[in-house]
Amino acid sequence: MKMLLSGLILAVTLGACAQTDQHKEEAKKDTVSGTELGKASVAYFASGCFWCVEGVYESVDGVMEVESGYAGGSIENPTYEQVCTGRTGHAETVKVYYDSTKISYAQLVEVFFDSHDPTTLNRQGPDAGSQYRSAIFYQTPAEKKAIDAYIAQLKKGLYKNSTITTEVAPYTVFYKAEDYHQDYERLHPENGYIKNVSVPRLEKFKTKRPELLKK
Repeated sequence: MKMLLSGLILAVTLGACAQTDQHKEEAKKDTVSGTELGKASVAYFASGCFWCVEGVYESVDGVMEVESGYAGGSIENPTYEQVCTGRTGHAETVKVYYDSTKISYAQLVEVFFDSHDPTTLNRQGPDAGSQYRSAIFYQTPAEKKAIDAYIAQLKKGLYKNSTITTEVAPYTVFYKAEDYHQDYERLHPENGYIKNVSVPRLEKFKTKRPELLKK
């Protein structure tokens, strides 16, 4: 009975990102000014729960701001509840604002592949469904060239015996997620999912690529 109870508690604790926070607290922090963001370059990545992905990119030097949202789907202005059904075609995606004089798009692609498993189709950690797929939404031929080049490199090395399932698709539109999803990892350190999934994923990335981190 104790083992069964422990299993149930763990399942709840590791509940997927699909569980919404009851408080639905808005992100409150000192952000980069709109003028500065207006001059920034932007990139779009999806690799599982956006709480995790946002946390990873926020740690990278040269990244100015990260927004969680939805991309790659078929309906306009989707809600979190709609996306969680897996029927809208959207992936939980982050919009990365970055200073291209400090970090290149190619390096952001490296961050993407170095912070998740691109061989698990429609799954990342405890989160399963097409909304958690691995995907990069490129905006220019140069971005696609950088993505293809790094994937080719990975296929010759780290993933030569595995299949990379990452979707590489042209960017169409990004819908910013509800306010309570923004900066979720930073604002909710006590959350079970954050402690057991997001933070370990972030720490693993930091250990792997310390030279890319903010000082």
